[in-house]
Amino acid sequence: MVGAAVCRLLQNLHPQVDLILRTRQELDLCDPSRVESFFQLTKPDAVIFAAAKVGGIVANATYPVEFLSQNVRMAVHAIESAYRAGVGRFLFLGSTCIYPKHAPQPLAEPSLLSSPLESTNEAYALAKIVGLKLCQYYRKEFGMLYHSAMPTNLYGPGDNYHPENSHVIPGLLRRIHEAKENNAPSVTLWGTGTPRREFLYVDDLANALVHLLGLHSPPDWINVGTGHEITILELAKTIAHTVGYRGEFAMDTSKPDGTPLKRTDPSLIFSTGWKPQTPLVDGLARTYQDFLTRIQLGTLRGK
Repeated sequence: MVGAAVCRLLQNLHPQVDLILRTRQELDLCDPSRVESFFQLTKPDAVIFAAAKVGGIVANATYPVEFLSQNVRMAVHAIESAYRAGVGRFLFLGSTCIYPKHAPQPLAEPSLLSSPLESTNEAYALAKIVGLKLCQYYRKEFGMLYHSAMPTNLYGPGDNYHPENSHVIPGLLRRIHEAKENNAPSVTLWGTGTPRREFLYVDDLANALVHLLGLHSPPDWINVGTGHEITILELAKTIAHTVGYRGEFAMDTSKPDGTPLKRTDPSLIFSTGWKPQTPLVDGLARTYQDFLTRIQLGTLRGK
């Protein structure tokens, strides 16, 4: 999803940029020899590392080994091979889940490693911290301009709509859409519906990443977010309005809520001249249209 958004932006606004792209089938980032060969062959000027094994609460809790090991291997192989190939600029994409569960809100960059992580996504967070720190150390030890961006919860065209392993917005959008199609009287949400989350439209993230690549001396890591949050229940109601679903919402309080509040402090990236441009209601409308189009074309991820 992120890679596609970055490509859309660069192709539309910077057509002179030569994009070096590989599919997952063409380049297994967990295979160090193939990663090394790729970088030695292509020798890119800059890398935006958006690859990751991702998923929601259920996937993170069920497959911690895969989330930790695969994400660590992908990051380490890519960063080390990029350095050996002489890549001068490497932008590593992480997540605000790197911050501790009880870090002061809103989440600011200095909170990293100040206390324990949220247990439901600890494995993924640890892997992203490894990538972030490796970039920081290459910059410190070898003078490479390797740095990281930590986006908040993302959504948008091309998301993964798997019924069990998706993130909150695609998961809710699919379930509410199916409830509408089936005339279901209600949709059940996990937990109390009171946790507050922040969401960023993926095309706004793409703009932020290209913006960061244009900075002469960016921070080692920087938050990318909106600074605004919404409760899960209010989010579900907003999605229902977007979809045209008129049913009710029931709460399954036997399921975990996760962190009560998660909102980034985006003041550092705001100070560099970037701000998000897409309100949540507009982003959800675009996302739902993309969802419907992909259903018709048979290209929906996680179907």
